[in-house]
Amino acid sequence: MVGSLKIFLALSVFINVPKVMIWVCPFFLRIFTNNFATAISIWPFIFLKHKYQKNDAILINHEKIHLQQQAELLILPFYIWYLLEYLFYRLKGYKKHAAYHSISFEREAYEHDSDLSYLNSRKKYAFIGFLVNRNVN
Repeated sequence: MVGSLKIFLALSVFINVPKVMIWVCPFFLRIFTNNFATAISIWPFIFLKHKYQKNDAILINHEKIHLQQQAELLILPFYIWYLLEYLFYRLKGYKKHAAYHSISFEREAYEHDSDLSYLNSRKKYAFIGFLVNRNVN
């Protein structure tokens, strides 16, 4: 088990966010988020609901932070962890928006999305520092 973790961490160091590929696809957002979100990162793409969002630097930076998180966790574990955190907060009685905003990945992205140079100085696995939840409920 420890050996697997070491291999996992070693591999994740070599994965970086590729050139960002942005698609405007309202249908995709409707299918995958039930219109909950106006943007979503699904490695290696950012999907937007509206064309004008391509010019929203803060939104794009928020989604790029998620792409980096996904890369660090070798993609699939990110989605599993994300879903488990969301379910954890829902089971604690949080409403859907509060549960969403409590997820460590979202907390990191929201805290730093307006800092457009954040990804240049961001430490690997920075989202771990956001695991201990403040009361959002």
